[in-house]
Amino acid sequence: MKFFKKTLLATSITIVATGMAYAADDVLHVYNWSDYIAPDTISKFEKQTGIKVVYDVFDNNEIVEAKLIAGNSGYDIVVPSNAFLAKQIKAGLYQPLDKSKLPNWKNLNPTLMKALEVNDPENKYAVPYMWGTIGIAYNVDKVKAALGDNAPTDSWDLVFNVENMKKLKSCGVAFLDSPTEMLPAAMKYLGNDPTATDTTHIKDAQELFLKIRPYVAYFHSSKNILDLANGNICVSVGYSGDLQQSKVRAKEAKNGVNIQYNIPKEGAASFFDMMAIPKDAPNPEAAHKFINFIMQPEIAAEITNYVRFPNANSAATPLVAEDIRNDPGIYPTDAVMEKIYTFPLLPLKTQRAMVNSWTKVKTSK
Repeated sequence: MKFFKKTLLATSITIVATGMAYAADDVLHVYNWSDYIAPDTISKFEKQTGIKVVYDVFDNNEIVEAKLIAGNSGYDIVVPSNAFLAKQIKAGLYQPLDKSKLPNWKNLNPTLMKALEVNDPENKYAVPYMWGTIGIAYNVDKVKAALGDNAPTDSWDLVFNVENMKKLKSCGVAFLDSPTEMLPAAMKYLGNDPTATDTTHIKDAQELFLKIRPYVAYFHSSKNILDLANGNICVSVGYSGDLQQSKVRAKEAKNGVNIQYNIPKEGAASFFDMMAIPKDAPNPEAAHKFINFIMQPEIAAEITNYVRFPNANSAATPLVAEDIRNDPGIYPTDAVMEKIYTFPLLPLKTQRAMVNSWTKVKTSK
């Protein structure tokens, strides 16, 4: 994603039949994020339904949006992030879901579905695929060495407190390069509404970032994964799934780097990748079957176990691997969920103000 960017390698994968012919209504075209599905999900769907899947992948929301706006994309299902979904709905790029064809809808988490109404009123056009949070990952040993045993690793204070940042500068702190995600985090820390469109709050967030700017190693939305895993930085603000990857890679490398991911206690942003059916989809019937298939608890759990992103399927949770479902950095507690916020569709004026503020932050030393 760009607005909610998972740093996953972009490839193009097409799963097609060999030596067999299929009628048009027996083929489903899916466009999803790369490396974002279990290895056997597609084959299981094909076996269960007799529908052949052509499965293509992308690595940012802008590509999807450009194809949808151009029209005749040929896709039956696309998976945009929730903030992009909101403006695409407004542009009339999707067809409403026929919930009578989605009996597994009952498995979805009602709290998350309610939160998503900010982007999709009445959950009319889309179903959540996977989701995550924007929080803080840190090198346990290096942060302890810099700040002591009482380091506020469960708080935005770790990175927005100037005194903490001065001490962490030597081991490296990285932030996402994303004004629409990082400025709201600062707004939240300051006690302001992170979803507000008030440019005054944006200015306040800008000033906070300018205070800590001399102690920030860099702003980037992918470099942090390997740098954190290799011990090149000690703190990173980023996407939960990416930072979980850092944790796994460090363990696999057996390099002694101990990484922990926390959702700040003050609250944090969430992002959702949503399954939706384009208005001109050639096979909406098959699209509904695929969406309903993904909402099967065992299927949703298998995908989560592979990609380490949580799903929005309550019935799937008991089937998720114990180490994943019991990790509060992947599946937040109820108390934390109450402080999770979802980004609304921001007015152009607000978006421009954020971009301008972020440019000033990044170019200041």
